[in-house]
Amino acid sequence: MINYKNIIFNDFQCDIWNELKSSNMPILIYGMGNGADKIISVFERYGIKYQDVFASDGFVRGHSYRGKRVLSYSEAKEKYKDGFDIVVSFGSKLPDVIDRIYSLENEHRVYSPDVPVCEGEIFNEEFFDLHQNELYLARECFFDDKSKEIFDNIIRFKLSGRLCYLRATASSEEECDNMLQANLYRTYVDLGAYNGDTIKKYTKICPNIKKIYAFEPDKRNFKKLIRYSEEINDIEIKAYNCAAYSSNTTLEFASSGNRNSSASSSGSYEHKTLSVEAIAPDNFIDGADFIKYDVEGLEYEALLGSKNLIYQGCDLLVSMYHKSEDMYKLPLLVKELNPSYSIYLRRLPYIPAWDLNLYAITKKLS
Repeated sequence: MINYKNIIFNDFQCDIWNELKSSNMPILIYGMGNGADKIISVFERYGIKYQDVFASDGFVRGHSYRGKRVLSYSEAKEKYKDGFDIVVSFGSKLPDVIDRIYSLENEHRVYSPDVPVCEGEIFNEEFFDLHQNELYLARECFFDDKSKEIFDNIIRFKLSGRLCYLRATASSEEECDNMLQANLYRTYVDLGAYNGDTIKKYTKICPNIKKIYAFEPDKRNFKKLIRYSEEINDIEIKAYNCAAYSSNTTLEFASSGNRNSSASSSGSYEHKTLSVEAIAPDNFIDGADFIKYDVEGLEYEALLGSKNLIYQGCDLLVSMYHKSEDMYKLPLLVKELNPSYSIYLRRLPYIPAWDLNLYAITKKLS
């Protein structure tokens, strides 16, 4: 087995958390809220101290966070004239926000820590060492060199928090959409349909879709999905207010009414937790041409619950960024369920490493 660590650790010596712990510069957190809470939780584990919290100029309204007055960026520069390190604590796909974050690198060391979207382990050096062989085997599942390069750089980013690795992985939306065999799809399965936004997207890209199965566990999102589906007359849509899973069961779900509604094993969410029906897609769907999995951390279980559909040869788009272990578990499982797939990795522009998607493509469709 190749020593994958020698390939990944080619420009840094330790992970972001140990680098921040040894920094001799003041550390300021950019942003606040749930993302900052998660990062500070890891800081406490490592004994990392931060000095202040700031927001972009024009976004500060005299509020405080964790007992600290939130500074504007201009105030932060005035207070720390000798410089400071920046830890970005929020996510964005907006081009102007991404450009603003990248521009900070002209004056500061900027880090964007990778903390799991859902529950689970952080992707630190210890995690990498423990799963190095599995990660390398997952890397070898990908069909083209670009996918492998993206995979390597995403791991480098997760370990180091350095934006240069993230910039190297972004693809255009057009390139990502072109991964699909769009004209061949007639039956589409949307697992994690939210309010119908991806149905709208893929019915536009895939003009021959005639039937859709849509799963959405959040009740508020599901109501929006139903309202949207009622506007479509030429496509049969079967919508289920449930989660996609490996079997038919009941799960505890954090009901947020937005895209991030997710399953919980501990109930430790700030949103109201509800019992939600979960079903295996294989038990409700006879056949499909294209399945999209964006199920907020349940991708592995949802893949297992649709293994018969996958074995038959439908194309897949699988979100690969909700949990640290997604990086190795999802490619290895997809390849195991259907070895004939050509598997690719692409990512839309986002800070941090979100919107990372696995594409499994079969040429058996007719």
